[in-house]
Parts: sequence; C-alpha cells; structure tokens
Amino acid sequence: MDTETAHALVRFGLGHRPSDPVPTDPVAWLHAQLAPPDPLIGAGPTTAEGLAALRADRRDKPPPLQSRSAALFRAGARSQLAHAVETDLPFRERLVWFWTNHFTVSTRRGQCAAVLPAFVAEAIRPHVTGRFADMLGAVMRHPAMLIYLDNTTSIGPDSAAGQRSRRGLNENLARECLELHTVSPAAGYTQQDVTAFAAVLTGWSIDLQADPPGFRFRPAAHQPGPQTVLGRTFPAGEAGGIAALAFLASHPATHRHLATRLTRHFVADDPPPAAIAAIEAVLRKTDGDLGAAAAALVGVPAPPAAKLRTPQELVVASLRALDLPEERRPDALAALAALGQPFWRAPAPNGWPDTAADWAAPEAMVRRIDFAWALAGRSDAADPVALAETVQGPLLDPATRRAMQRAASRREALTLFLTAPAFQRR
Repeated sequence: MDTETAHALVRFGLGHRPSDPVPTDPVAWLHAQLAPPDPLIGAGPTTAEGLAALRADRRDKPPPLQSRSAALFRAGARSQLAHAVETDLPFRERLVWFWTNHFTVSTRRGQCAAVLPAFVAEAIRPHVTGRFADMLGAVMRHPAMLIYLDNTTSIGPDSAAGQRSRRGLNENLARECLELHTVSPAAGYTQQDVTAFAAVLTGWSIDLQADPPGFRFRPAAHQPGPQTVLGRTFPAGEAGGIAALAFLASHPATHRHLATRLTRHFVADDPPPAAIAAIEAVLRKTDGDLGAAAAALVGVPAPPAAKLRTPQELVVASLRALDLPEERRPDALAALAALGQPFWRAPAPNGWPDTAADWAAPEAMVRRIDFAWALAGRSDAADPVALAETVQGPLLDPATRRAMQRAASRREALTLFLTAPAFQRR
C-alpha cells in the first residue's frame, strides 16, 4: 500500500479492512463509488410504515422503549452501522453521513424515531451524487423533517384554519432551511424573509390517518397570497414552496455555504479559501451536482491526518480494522452513546460539530482509550503489528510500531494501535 492509497482509505473512506483488496488506483476507486446506486436505497421500513408505527404508538401509548417506533429506530440504526462496517463503497457512505448531518433530524424529538431510518434511505441516499435541489426538495417534504422542525403545526394566520383556530406560523423549518441548509446568514436575509418563507411553507404537513400515511399539502392551512423571500416573489399554493426551494438551492450563497461545509469535512477544520472556491465553482457550473462536487474534492490537496475522527468515524474504522465477525462485535449504538455521539441524536438542528476542538476534550479522549481497550479484548489477531501494517500501511508511524512491539500483551498492543494519533485522525 502506498501513501496515496493509505490517505484515500482514511480521508474519504471509513478505514481499511484487512480482508478487503487494496485499491491499485485510489483516485479511480473513489470516483467509481460515485456511479453505482446505493445498496440501501429501498431497504428497511418505509416512511409509511414508520408513520403507521407512530400512529399505533399514539393510540396504544406503550412504554417508550417498548414502542413500535423505538423498535423501528433500533433496527434501522443497527442496520446502517453494520452496513458502514461492511461496505465496499465507503466514500459513498461517508457522503451519506455528511448529508444526513447537514440535514439533521434528531431523536431528541421522539416522534421522529420511527421515520428516521426511512428519512435517510428515501431523502438522503438517492441524492448524494445527484442534484442538491432534488435532495433539498425530498428533505423538506419528508415527514421526519416536517415533524422535527414543527412545520406540521405551522398555520397561515389568514388561512381558513388560522381564522378558525387563531393559531399562526411556526418559523422553525423556514429559519433552519435558510440558516443551515441553504444560503446561510452570509446571504443577508432578514427576519422578514424568514417570516415570508414560513408563510410559503404553511400547509406542508403530514396525514397520519391516510392509507398509506405520508406527506400532505393542506390548502386550508396555507397562508394566502404571494410572498417575497430574498427579493424573489413566489405565488401562493404548494407550487410556490417548490419554486422557493429551487431558487434557494441554486442561489450563489448556497453554493458557497455547501462548499465551505464540504471542504471543512473532507479537507481541514479551517479549509483554505482556494479549496472552498474550487468546490463552489463546480457547484455553480453544474447547478448543484453533488456527484461532481464529490469528485472534485478528491483532487483537492489536504494535509495528512488533518481531521480528528468523530466518535462515529472512530467506532466504524476500529471495527473495520479489527475485522471482527458480526457475533463478536460490540453494540455500536451503545459505544457511540458512551463516546458522546449517540446515533441520529444530535443536540440541535445544526448537527454534530466537525472540528477537532469539539471532540478532543480530555474526558472524551479517555473514553476513546476505554473503548479501544474493550474492543481489543474481543480480537484474536495473532500479530497486532502485522494487522496494523495491513490496515494503515505507511501511515503507521515508527513510534507506534515500536510501542506495539514492546507491549506486554496482544490486547495492549491493539489498544496502542487504536489510540495512536495516526489512527485517531484521518
């Protein structure tokens, strides 16, 4: 394994598995992952099945941990983590993780749990190498996002429903779409823009009683009349919301925002302006082609080991490195919770942080050591040094190799490998 290949496996992938072949052409290997369809598209429970489970739970009121929603969430989460450990398309999976975090939906809003696996499978995975506008439209219409950011309770004050109930706008979805998902505050939008966009999105809701349950535009809750957002006027009705999303998806500020976030994730915590400009230019020229942006990222220079692995990245990379059979793997959901990044449970709509400073507190690093020690005890690797050389190739530094060779036990040697700076970073 040469240095270029080793960097590709960790910078864009999920870490090398000893049982996998080493790519002979790392750039071609990465680009090839952008072409095939995601194997998990269409897998698992559908949104309709998740909403049916939520409907049944509201009716029967079971204890939270025994609910149908909780069971669907646990099954979906475990399936997706197992897929990450075993996939031969790790770059594509990293893109799924990135965009899932960009469009955060969290189980901190418990009603989202039943539809979160379907949200990732239906709104994120089909679009990670497609057009951003298509992903944005799928996300904003998905019941998981509508529930998470309260748009199901947003009613136009001048609509028929608003006049009857005296209820009004909920601006959460509109605000987060502008601030986090598309143009960002750099676009200079105002509170008036947020309010107008919230009015555009009134009526975007769900119908739990339908068969099957799912997205429903409710004209009676929609604020009548045209609305102006960032200087562009949109007509009333569902079509106005679709047009507004298309406008925001192709806005220059959106391209700049997405380029910044992509380079922060794949290049460095403080990405060089030239790197941001390069990805921004690709998004602008291709009208938001995310596959083209991902391919361009492969060619952006990055310093070695510039990023600290998040707990999710570390857990999956560690499981891949030790290549444990499924029956000997620890509970990845429990491990992530112990390391401070419970799966699909980000604390706020801005998702999990993406810089080393947010993950490198002393207590957090101690937890990483504890995880490594526990995981190392499950491995029966005959030669830890040989395993480390296979996984990391030239990235295995001499100091770590010497420490492993002097270790008092096989478990201690594997712990040293998994906690070494070269493995903790990507």
